[in-house]
Amino acid sequence: MVRPYYLSKSGRLSRKDNTLYFESEEVDPAKPDAEPKTIKRPIPVEDVDTLFIFGEVDLNTKVLNFLAQHKIAAHIFNYYGYYSGSYYPREYLNSGFVMVKQVEHYIKPKLRNKIAREFVLAAASNILRNLKYYHNRGVDLSPQIEPIQTAILDIETAKELEIPELMGKEGYIRSHYYQAFTAILKTDLEFTKRVRRPPDNIINALISFGNGMVYAACLTQIYRTTLNPTISYLHEPGERRFSLSLDIAEIFKPILADRLIFKLLNNRELQESHFDQDLNYCYLKESGRRIFIAAFDEKLKTTIEHRKLKRKVSYERLIRLECYKLVKHLTEMEEYVGFRAWW
Repeated sequence: MVRPYYLSKSGRLSRKDNTLYFESEEVDPAKPDAEPKTIKRPIPVEDVDTLFIFGEVDLNTKVLNFLAQHKIAAHIFNYYGYYSGSYYPREYLNSGFVMVKQVEHYIKPKLRNKIAREFVLAAASNILRNLKYYHNRGVDLSPQIEPIQTAILDIETAKELEIPELMGKEGYIRSHYYQAFTAILKTDLEFTKRVRRPPDNIINALISFGNGMVYAACLTQIYRTTLNPTISYLHEPGERRFSLSLDIAEIFKPILADRLIFKLLNNRELQESHFDQDLNYCYLKESGRRIFIAAFDEKLKTTIEHRKLKRKVSYERLIRLECYKLVKHLTEMEEYVGFRAWW
């Protein structure tokens, strides 16, 4: 069964025959003073769904051609764990019909707003689900829940909202949501506002890293469908970015990234020693990234009983299903309703 591979060490990725190899310099933990040895690990290409590259990895066009041949996307994160970009192989499920419909739903404001509105409502519903989970377990989050519920009702009852208005509502909801983080987390960490580039504290560092992981996971699933990743509806399409992945990631960030942040910090699986901190920045060290990546991968594999399909579906598959639902909406087969968690 194919799966994502995560390269967290620095080294070299090469190809020999029909196998990928990853070479890295490693020190034997039992002999910390010994000279590092070169370890060469095979990666059977038939097992690889996508690559997440976090270390400083050397590779050549021979490897890139091999990845393209096997339809493997590679997502690259920089030294600080911030998402940098993706190697996106040539699309192999092109559909002129879907492309035309995607563009049509973008250029017609009424059609675009309808999809964008659903992205915001679904994301808000999943945010609210997280807050109510902790509120029902003794954490008073009424000051955050009530304004978010009001904002959701405003969106639902408004006849039509323009994209800037929807983005404003989305920002308002997230602002109140982030205010709840300090209360949810069983730590001494304080979190007052979202700071991105660079993150200024542990929580911001985790949000940035987690959001990048979700974005890349969504892009991988878009690649497996007929959708074009550069045509989006909530976020404005722009040069050199896969903005549809930003749209779909909004729905899954509360479920995948945020729930992991709460779990890892509340269970003390991630601690201050896993972060590189200074006055102006905070980033996950390699040891911290390994912990988050392992938990994220486990989360993607976790299955839930799907209410509509009546069978178990992994979180990773939920993202693909979201893409399929959007295709059905664009081709007028079934109206799009964004995914809302029920647990």
